[in-house]
Amino acid sequence: MFDKVEYWLELCDYDLETAKAMRDTGRYLYVGFMCHQVVEKGFKAIIAEMTDEIPPKIHALQRLARIGGIFDDLTETQFDLLDFLMPLQIEARYPEHKDKVAEILSKERCDRLIAETEEMLCWIKRKLEK
Repeated sequence: MFDKVEYWLELCDYDLETAKAMRDTGRYLYVGFMCHQVVEKGFKAIIAEMTDEIPPKIHALQRLARIGGIFDDLTETQFDLLDFLMPLQIEARYPEHKDKVAEILSKERCDRLIAETEEMLCWIKRKLEK
């Protein structure tokens, strides 16, 4: 199972770097999408570790946290991050939402979003070390 956990964590690191690259090139719409991917895959690493099963093919962050047994461990700040990220996973992919999402994703907001996502990923990795 360790290999499966490592697989998910490697994807997290890759997606986080992609989020930073998107921010650096001004493609803010995809920063939010990639940050969602980081958290989603981090939660799937926890599920792989805790259940010894392949994580479900879902994208709902709070549901993944419940399946991984970490929902009750999340802080209010972490819940706020999940609430912010959830619509970005869907809306970043559909043109009719592009302008609405673009309005809330400035460079400054993307900087904060990346920092919050990095903090969440560190928290996830600490959970996996226990």
